[in-house]
Amino acid sequence: MTSINYFQDLTANIQAALQEDIGAGDLTADLIAPKQQATATVITKEPAIICGRPWFDAVMQAVNSDIDIKWHVSEGQSVDTGDTICTLKGAARSILTAERSALNFLQTLSGTATQTRQYVDLLQNTHTQLLDTRKTLPGLRLAQKYAVHCGGGKNHRIGLYDAILIKENHIMAAGSIAKAIDKARQQHPDKLVEVETENFDEVQQAVNANTDIIMLDNFSLEAIQQAVKWVNKRCLLEVSGNVESVDLMALALTGVDYISTGAITKHLHAIDFSMRFHLQQELN
Repeated sequence: MTSINYFQDLTANIQAALQEDIGAGDLTADLIAPKQQATATVITKEPAIICGRPWFDAVMQAVNSDIDIKWHVSEGQSVDTGDTICTLKGAARSILTAERSALNFLQTLSGTATQTRQYVDLLQNTHTQLLDTRKTLPGLRLAQKYAVHCGGGKNHRIGLYDAILIKENHIMAAGSIAKAIDKARQQHPDKLVEVETENFDEVQQAVNANTDIIMLDNFSLEAIQQAVKWVNKRCLLEVSGNVESVDLMALALTGVDYISTGAITKHLHAIDFSMRFHLQQELN
């Protein structure tokens, strides 16, 4: 829903990952001769949508800028079990030191993209779009939003700063839905305004107050259908609340514009990758 620089936190992500893994130094890598060279291949041990190449590359380059990386798949590409993802050449010590942090990013972001693609595929032939939420791994908000994008999903607001989502407690504090929306328009006239509703009466209030989007939170199918019919495209409608894959088609068929779910970022299954290591002839 907004233009996003997905990579603005990438350097900080890499620094944090390497600091927690390497700390003062890789004690085990010190057992390997400094000039020992190696090649390594990363393969996938299960089907996946590949995502996270920029983070993988940045980890390797941060450890040793002389590591050569050749990718055999594109970002967002579907791969099968046993496919070779990339090939690396360089100092054995460096590749081994960087391996876990690099693979952690690749497995997590590919897992997010893969889960997203599975959900998006279920919405084919409908006009309903899949949205993510703010239920992301701490520190990896933009990275996971990027993975959702790679998987074919759409991004909801990035944080509390780029759009307005008025919820129950905001409404209570403001005095009413209409007062909350009016205040939002006055203070942030250029920002999208969305209202979370819990019943049909709140839907009517939100429409009458000229909101941009209404979130139907934990509505039954019948209540969603009623809301879609009454709203009649006067604003956009989003369904949210404990959405699982089995619910998607039934929800989409009601005619809502968006379905948002935290499952694609917090219930993800990290993809199993393996790095196969081969030493080259040792240099004196």
